[in-house]
Amino acid sequence: QVQLVESGGGLVQAGGSLRLSCAASGRSFSNYAMAWFRQAPGKEREFVADISWNGGSRNYADSVKGRFTISRDNAKNTVYLQMNSLKPEDTAVYSCASGLRSSYPTPYGYWGQGTQVTVSS
Repeated sequence: QVQLVESGGGLVQAGGSLRLSCAASGRSFSNYAMAWFRQAPGKEREFVADISWNGGSRNYADSVKGRFTISRDNAKNTVYLQMNSLKPEDTAVYSCASGLRSSYPTPYGYWGQGTQVTVSS
């Protein structure tokens, strides 16, 4: 069993920054890829970024490339998402996921409960 707990969401003005964290427990965190997805009201879940098991490879959605950075600290069993230059269209519930690396949600077997990010204009 794996537990993923996100934190760091909130309300921020456009152009601002937030740092999301996802703390993992329950299995060997460093063996698996991690990812962030987001879902806005009335929209499907959307890939944001993923990172390989050792942090050596990262992938981003075009919509966040150059603004968001995914990282991980395997010693702390935590993955991060640094979000800069936020836009109102970034407003969504952000969820972290653990599993086989993919830009699609299906290969990820474990998910956090999500944290709300709201960007005001």
